[in-house]
Amino acid sequence: MSRDIWDPSTYSRYADERARPFFELIARIQADQPDYVVDAGCGTGESTAELTRRWPHATVEGFDSSPAMIATARENVPEGRYTVADVTLWRPDRPVDVLVSNAVLHWVPTHRDLLAHWVELLSPGGWLAFQVPGNFAAPSHRLIRELCRSERWRERLGDLDRPSPVDDPPAYLELMSGLGCRVDAWETTYTQVLQGEDAVLTWLTGTTLRPVLDRLTPQEQQEYRTQLRDLLAEAYPAGEFGTVFPFRRVFVVAQVS
Repeated sequence: MSRDIWDPSTYSRYADERARPFFELIARIQADQPDYVVDAGCGTGESTAELTRRWPHATVEGFDSSPAMIATARENVPEGRYTVADVTLWRPDRPVDVLVSNAVLHWVPTHRDLLAHWVELLSPGGWLAFQVPGNFAAPSHRLIRELCRSERWRERLGDLDRPSPVDDPPAYLELMSGLGCRVDAWETTYTQVLQGEDAVLTWLTGTTLRPVLDRLTPQEQQEYRTQLRDLLAEAYPAGEFGTVFPFRRVFVVAQVS
């Protein structure tokens, strides 16, 4: 995409819910004293800061393709090391001991080839850990696709109706094992309870809807969001304690043998 479509404030609204999979991902990395740790697609920098706390003696760097996200990361953690870089083009200047990618690779259609390249960048015994959303068959994403295909929006948004961009854990296990790694692959469905009005719409606005809204004028954005809000309210009714939003995630932690 030609311009920065990410809004750090919207993305961070449900920061706790978005952070939980990251902590569960890095908990399975058994690197003791890595020298060089990279956060690929670091967003607003909280994950990079956590990697620094986990391995305080390592050089920890974060990069993201969004200048807005990197600007926020530098504000949040001024002492951090952050750069703007495309995940498909980034190249380190030395072997990487731990490479973490949290909720990024589903945006990269060629990420299976990218994973093979990343394995080549690891030091002997190095670790590659990534997590991607696996909820593309959920009502939220199905409704977005159906709305994009509707008569009102198909001319502008019809090409955004795409199949799931990610694999199941067994497929990633086979892929990474074939690249010479010891692999731990699993999935978790979180029963998230989101707070606030139009909670699921707000969640999606920070992530999945960004490419959709980027195509539309401000007036069209409001129209699309209103239509989607009504559909989501029926699929995910709000309760007294919040809105239940099940969210499946796929995890892979691989170590070079």
